[in-house]
Amino acid sequence: MFKDTAGVLAQLAVATSTPGFPLPTSTHTGHHHHSSVAPIPTVVPNPVEYQERGKVGDTALWIGFVAMFVFTLIFSIQAYRQPASKRLFHVITLFITTFATLSYYAMAVGSGISYRYTEVTQKHGHGIPDTHVTVAREVYWARYVDWSLTTPLLLLDLALVAGISGADTIVAIVFDLVMVLTGLFAGLTENQSVAWAWYAMACAAYLVIVFIFGVTGRKVVQTKDNKTATFFSSLGLFTLVLWTAYPIVWGLADGSRTVSVDTEVILYVCLDTAAKGLFGLFLLFTHDSGKTSTVSLNGWWANGLGGEGNIRIGDDEEGA
Repeated sequence: MFKDTAGVLAQLAVATSTPGFPLPTSTHTGHHHHSSVAPIPTVVPNPVEYQERGKVGDTALWIGFVAMFVFTLIFSIQAYRQPASKRLFHVITLFITTFATLSYYAMAVGSGISYRYTEVTQKHGHGIPDTHVTVAREVYWARYVDWSLTTPLLLLDLALVAGISGADTIVAIVFDLVMVLTGLFAGLTENQSVAWAWYAMACAAYLVIVFIFGVTGRKVVQTKDNKTATFFSSLGLFTLVLWTAYPIVWGLADGSRTVSVDTEVILYVCLDTAAKGLFGLFLLFTHDSGKTSTVSLNGWWANGLGGEGNIRIGDDEEGA
C-alpha cells in the first residue's frame, strides 16, 4: 500500500514539472473559502427615479435666454432715446430683463440647479407589499434668485404708475421677498409636509401684495386722471393673472410632481416672457406715447446732488 502511494506521488511530481500542466486555482485555505461570486444582498436599496429636463427643456431655456436678451436690447434703445429725467421706468424695466437674461443663461448651461430627493411610497394592494421609490427632481434655484431681484422691480414699476406711498411700496416689496424665499424653501425641502407649509406661507405673502395694489393702489390711482387710472387697472390686472399662475405651476411641478420637468420649464418660460418682457413693452410704449402721466425726477436722479448734499473732503477748518 505504501509502495502504491509512493508511486502515485512520484507520477504527480513528474506531471507537475511538465510545462503546460495546469496548476490548481483553488484558494481554499484552512476553514475559509473565497468565492468569486458576490453574496446576494438581503436588503434591496430603494431605486432612484431622476426627473430631469430633456431636449425640449433645453430648447425652451435657450429660447427664454434669447427672448430676454432681445427685450433687454429693446429697452436699452428706448432708454437711450429718453432724457435722463424720464428714464426711470426704462431703467427699472431694463434691470428686470437683464437679470432674467443672466438667470436663463445660467439654467441653460446647467448652472443654478440642484436636486430635491423625496421618498415616495407606492401602494399595490391585493396582498402585495408596498414599495418605496426615491424621486430626485431638478430644482432650478437660479429661478428664485431671478425672482428675488426682478419681482420687487416689477412692483416698483406698478407703484410708481399708481403713485402708491413709499411706506406701502416698501411693505409690498418686503412681502414679495418673503414670498420668493418661502417658495425657494418649499422647492428645496425634502419633507413633503414641510414643503407644503412653506408654500402656504408664500401664498399668504402674495395675498398681502394683492391687497396693497388691488385695494390701496386702486384708491390712490382714482385721484389721478382717467388715462392713468385705466392704464394702472389694465397693467395691474395683467400682472395679477400672470402672477397667480406661478403658484399653480409650482403646485403641479415641484409640489405634486404632476407635470414633467420639460413641461415645467416651458410654462415658466411663457410666464416670464409675458410677466417681464410683454409687461415692459406695454409699460414703456404707453409711457413714451404720453397716454398717461409720467414720473419725472429732476433732482438727484437727473442732475446729481445739489450744494447741500455734497460731501466735502479736506475742507480747511476755520480757526484751526
